[in-house]
This record gives sequence, C-alpha cells and structure tokens, in this order.
Amino acid sequence: MALAANSIIISQNRTFSSFDFPSSKLLSNRHSHNIYSHFQRIPPITITSTTPSSSIAKATLSDVQLQDNKKKNTINSTSTTTWLEFARNVSGEWDGYGADFSNEGNPIELPESVVPEAFREWEVKVFDWQTQCPTLAQTEQQPLLVYKSIKLLPTVGCEADAATRYSIDERSSGGDQDDDKVSAFAYQASGSYVAVWPSDQDNSLLELEYCLVNPQDRESRVRIIQVLTVDDDMKMVLQKVRVFREQWYGPFRNGEQLGGCAIRDSGFAATGAMEASHVVGVWQGPRAIASFDAFQTDLLQELGDESVQKSLRDECDLILLPKQLWCSLKQSTDGETYSEVGWIFDHERAITSRCIFSATKLKGVSIACETRAAEGVY
Repeated sequence: MALAANSIIISQNRTFSSFDFPSSKLLSNRHSHNIYSHFQRIPPITITSTTPSSSIAKATLSDVQLQDNKKKNTINSTSTTTWLEFARNVSGEWDGYGADFSNEGNPIELPESVVPEAFREWEVKVFDWQTQCPTLAQTEQQPLLVYKSIKLLPTVGCEADAATRYSIDERSSGGDQDDDKVSAFAYQASGSYVAVWPSDQDNSLLELEYCLVNPQDRESRVRIIQVLTVDDDMKMVLQKVRVFREQWYGPFRNGEQLGGCAIRDSGFAATGAMEASHVVGVWQGPRAIASFDAFQTDLLQELGDESVQKSLRDECDLILLPKQLWCSLKQSTDGETYSEVGWIFDHERAITSRCIFSATKLKGVSIACETRAAEGVY
C-alpha cells in the first residue's frame, strides 16, 4: 500500500482503526462574566446565503452525506458537560478578516466591483474582507449551533460606522430539526470544531470547515475551509481554501456589534506564506478523536478518547498560507482521502486537525495539540 500523504500517525498508547495508521499508510478561561446571561432562544435555521458566491446552502450530495432518517442531533449524557463548555467558548461576536486562496495557496483578489475607487486609482490590490461571525451554541433541549458568516464591503480608512454588508452566509448544526444540513460535526470543549457541509448549488461540491482555537488564548481562533469537489471517479479534489482569522469581541448579539476600528488585527492575505521548514518533521502530542461510521446514530460527536501520537510530515502537497497556517489534501491508492489543516500558534507548537474519508464517506475526525519532536526522534 503506497504512502498517501505528508502526515503519518504512529500511535503510542492504543489501537484505533480510524486514525492509527501503520507506517505503510498515511495517514484558560476567557470570560470572567457569565455569558449565558446573554444567550437567546432562537428557532432552528437552515443554511442560507444572500449571494450565489456565498458558499454552502442545503445539502444534496448523497455520497458524502452521513445522515439519514435515523441520524440524531443528540449528545449522550457523558458529553453534556463538554457541550456546555463548548457553548461557553464558541458563543459570541467573532470579528476579523477573511480571504480566499487558490489550491496552490495564492491569495485571490476581491471582485473589482466591491473595491473602492480610491484603491483602484492608487493601484492597490485588495484581498481581504472584514468579517463578522456571530455564533451561538444552544444549551437547552437539543444541542444547536448557529452562526452567520458576514462579509463587509471594503472601506477607505476607518469607516466602521459606514460598514455595509456584502453577503451573509447562515449555517446551523443540531437542534430538533429533521432536515439538518450538516453531514457531520465534531467539537471540543475549547470551542474548536470540524464540520462537513454539502451544497445544494452543486451536487459535487462540499466544504470541510476547521475551526481551531488558540490553546494559549481562547479569544483568538482561525477557521480554515477547504472547498472540495467530487469528480466522476469519486475522487475528492481541492478547489480553493478559505481562511478567517477572528477575535472574540463580546457576548452574542446576532451581529449588531462590530469591532470596527477596535479590531485587534488586520488584513493578512498578501503577507508572506509560512516556510515549509516550519512544518516538515516529526511532531507529537495528544490527539482527540471522533469516529463516524454506518453504525453511528449521532451527527454531533465529541472529540475525545485522547492518546499521544506522533506525526511525520514532509513537503509533498503542502499548501502554505500566511500567519503560520497550512493545509493539505491527500489520496491513497486504496481510495481513502486525508485532509489536514494546521496552525503554528507558538514556537514549534501547533494545533492541527484531520478528516479521513473512505470512498468520499467520512470515517473520522481528530484534533491535536502538537510539539515538534527533537531532531533525530521518530
């Protein structure tokens, strides 16, 4: 069996078929106040988009859809505490910047129609959207996560009061609705999660959304979204990568609050990509796992059952992005596909996440907090 990707996992503590691959295969409490006082009961919503260019609406891709009439948007009693902690950490107003990149990691300019005349006159290229992402995880009755991904039209200077919304992409996962549009959702208490979103605009299109919270700062996160298509040979192909760098600005207010000039970050798409040498090599650390299979009845899965694992990464097919981010998509000769994203948040320390598919059906998800191993260690 051929080596399929740039990341090989060697399990040290136990055997788990979905993520412990043999060497021949690929493989701080932020809020002192009580955020629950700001929660609102809202009805379940479907995934909608105000513009055709906004990604992902209703799911129709049967080949990657895990749910059926027997799937449940529930969590078992042992996961209730984790969901409550997840809700506390993920809910709020997340503002920042977002940008699209090609499947080679090159930034994609914003449409000329949305760029202010002054920028065009100065021949300034614009790659970044200022963004909002109001997010709420419901803690009563059935677990439910809803958020809006809002793009704001670029402005010249600091004109937060004049900010105009360009598009709103609404998504939901969980709740008691029978037509839930997410194929799979795995979460951690930290506020990190992974979601698989099929599309109703293109039966061969889906998105893998990875939301990674900085382990050293729960008010800082990145969302890396791989936009994929499934070709006639049932091969998953990366079309582009969408990246959001976001900061927490307060309790959930449904997008009514905008960080504006107070945003603690700036556009990043045109800054230099990270160097491959920062990624390649041996990494190790605890990896939390969620398994999805034909016998699984819950769409929402807690990432748990941690074990210390080692990963070996090489440069093959790495997509290097700005701000110490990367991703990859690999195929194996036996029909499996491996997706990975990563963020080096500190010197030789990274948070990474993976999805593994078999014949376009999701088998498992993992998130790990890793440290680069000493040179010569394998």
